[in-house]
Amino acid sequence: QVHLVESGGGLVQTGGSLRLSCAASGRAASRLSMGWFRQIPGKEREYVAAIHWDGGSPDYAHSVKGRATISRDNAKNTMYLQMDSLKPEDTGVYYCGADGNYYVILGNGKLDYWGNGTLVFVSS
Repeated sequence: QVHLVESGGGLVQTGGSLRLSCAASGRAASRLSMGWFRQIPGKEREYVAAIHWDGGSPDYAHSVKGRATISRDNAKNTMYLQMDSLKPEDTGVYYCGADGNYYVILGNGKLDYWGNGTLVFVSS
């Protein structure tokens, strides 16, 4: 079993930056691909970024490309999302997810593991 806990959300002004973290626990955590997603109440969950279990193949949604950097430190079992030049439309609850199949994450599919989310609010 893998347990995921997000942190780093908060209130930030337009143009600001945030660094989200996702701490993973469980023996299999370092061998899982991971990703970030976000959701606003009443809207569909949106894929944000993904990274392979070995730290390779970072991928980004078009909406954040050039403003976001996903990374992971398997020694710490932690994944990060650095978000810069934040916009009000980046507001939402950010979730990290993990799955043995990288393409399930890319496809915003049914992931095996989810965290409880961290709220990001970007004020205009």
